[in-house]
Amino acid sequence: MANPASGAVDGPTRDPNTPGFVKAQALPVATNPPADQDGNFIIGPLYFRPPESGIQPGVPKGKVYTFTMKSSDSKIYPGIDRVPEIFGTVNPKNIYTLDVPASKPSPYTRTVLVYVPQQYVPGTAAPFIVGADGPDTFLPMVLDNLIAAHKVPVMIAISIQHGGRPSGDPAGGSDAQGSERGLEYDTMSGQYAEWIEKEVIPLVESKYNVKLTKDPEGRATMGTSSGGSAAFIMAWYHPDLYHRVLTYSGTYINQQWPFNPETPHGAWGFHETIIPNSPVKPLRIWLHVGDRDLLNPNVMRDDMHDWVVANENMAKVLAAKGYHYQFVYALNSGHGDAMVRMQTLPEALEWLWKGYPIEPAKPVEAAKPATSAK
Repeated sequence: MANPASGAVDGPTRDPNTPGFVKAQALPVATNPPADQDGNFIIGPLYFRPPESGIQPGVPKGKVYTFTMKSSDSKIYPGIDRVPEIFGTVNPKNIYTLDVPASKPSPYTRTVLVYVPQQYVPGTAAPFIVGADGPDTFLPMVLDNLIAAHKVPVMIAISIQHGGRPSGDPAGGSDAQGSERGLEYDTMSGQYAEWIEKEVIPLVESKYNVKLTKDPEGRATMGTSSGGSAAFIMAWYHPDLYHRVLTYSGTYINQQWPFNPETPHGAWGFHETIIPNSPVKPLRIWLHVGDRDLLNPNVMRDDMHDWVVANENMAKVLAAKGYHYQFVYALNSGHGDAMVRMQTLPEALEWLWKGYPIEPAKPVEAAKPATSAK
């Protein structure tokens, strides 16, 4: 599979027992890691659709809504674009960054999908999950089944399309350095989480008469590829907002743009120095990679564009720091494999929400009037 925007292609098949990779437990075919265990696991090479990933009779169906956001209404992301087919050139003074002179202002619209379970009680503060590269129409079906089975809390889902060109636009230029998607997902800062907090969540609450919890224990992020690294970035820079993270084929590589001297190696820095040298944060992390995931030496030649090594390193440093994490290595699988996601997402979500109360949230109490001092 090729990614025309960045030149990334599925790499050679890597053995999960390669020296330097984490030790992992191989599971029988069609088996997922237990939802109550941390650690490293190997699945595949064949994949199957579990009942939780399909429509089940008698299960209450939530409501799915969509609305559109315009770049002209955003104070944080007014929109940029890269001229198609122009990827950028290595900065001669810094091989870890690309110069993308063709990046220019560009308006966009984006679709936001909102799932509200049938069991949600208006007036209650609900836990929720935010997903990248939406609209994700698969997630609501899985949540219907898991909520009905009392395996996850009664939760709302928000699936947000990235700004800029649609992913897979044949004109190219929709991804990586210089693109709107790259700016949103690959920037090593709290900006994307802050944009959601300021510009997305208020719209969701007002449009659909819901309340979203302020408790970071009741907030999760998820995504695939750069959307996956964005999910981790959101929680890492804002643990005050999010404690639960789920990533498929996370782009924990050097793809940040513009260059930031505080994080010179982009998301590759997470497993290289940032996590090892930082105090442990209250995060619970599920992550995955395929044995043929992306390998993209591209023009930078910085040895920081190998998705398999990046995710292996993430598992290694999370274990060393004592994080609650689950790492899944998928055999016979490429980047963001749809069959792997179909098989694993139900139990991944169940693992992700361990420790959170399953019963519905209590009604939000009205603020008590202030009393004057006597």
